[in-house]
Amino acid sequence: MRVVFMGTPEFAIPSLQALIDAEDIEVVGVITQPDRPAGRGNQLRPSPVKQLAQRHNLPVFQPEKLRGEIVLEQLRTWQPDFHVVAAYGQILRQTVLDLPKYGSINVHASLLPRWRGAAPIQAAILHGDTESGITIMQMDAGLDTGPILSKRAIPISPQDTGQSLHDKLAAIAGPLLVETLRDIINGKITPQPQDETLATYAPRINKEDGRLDWTQSAIEIDRRVRAFFPWPGTFTNWNDQLLKIIAGHPVLETSLPAGMVKINHNQYSMLIGTGEGSYAPSILQLAGRKAMNTQDFINGFSEIDGATLGIN
Repeated sequence: MRVVFMGTPEFAIPSLQALIDAEDIEVVGVITQPDRPAGRGNQLRPSPVKQLAQRHNLPVFQPEKLRGEIVLEQLRTWQPDFHVVAAYGQILRQTVLDLPKYGSINVHASLLPRWRGAAPIQAAILHGDTESGITIMQMDAGLDTGPILSKRAIPISPQDTGQSLHDKLAAIAGPLLVETLRDIINGKITPQPQDETLATYAPRINKEDGRLDWTQSAIEIDRRVRAFFPWPGTFTNWNDQLLKIIAGHPVLETSLPAGMVKINHNQYSMLIGTGEGSYAPSILQLAGRKAMNTQDFINGFSEIDGATLGIN
């Protein structure tokens, strides 16, 4: 099988590696986003997918937009049986989708039709889903609307963060992808249309989404902190400074006014009032300082006791 792989971030790495390792699959080309400035020096940095492709001496193509005759000519030159897309970062036009012999397929980090869109992993945690998974779908012109080829589900634990769930899903994507490609070639798969009545949408996340609203319940606060770790992170305001809440857990049996901080100096514990129950942070970070556990934070900033967070 001749495969052109399209992907960019870390999530796509296990899928590309699984294709590289499969004896019956040849990755004839890799398309990824152009190198972007990153880090303090703002130096151009290749995407994780490009770095992996280069380690295996695979041809890499990095168009700014996946359109135009130059792009189509390169794809035709590779003569792909499949386009495999995993978190590439661009919408594919129909002329690109239709070019491979067996079409273009997508590796999506949810159990479609639930959580179409840009941030399915975070959405699953935010909404308290008990499971997530990988869906391999036939791509069409819509946004994650194509027929389903295969699925694999995993449970979401009460401790899962955006990072941990990302890693679990990425790990199961590779084997499922290779299995699905083989089943397509062998005629073992009948694409199943998605049930539009069950469709939900996970919009793109921006940094301001990380601002905590203490009138939400402790359970909702906990989900937001976990879903948005490591990016964009969650934060509030204290004493005209940004205070990041990196980790913690809900305490449902204790109630305080929303945003109010109560410290137990004997136990080095902190509670923050919410709309229902309280939230106990375990790792915090004040702007311009390193992240601290609760004990170190209380030792350094005991004056937070009795403050109300979220007020500029």
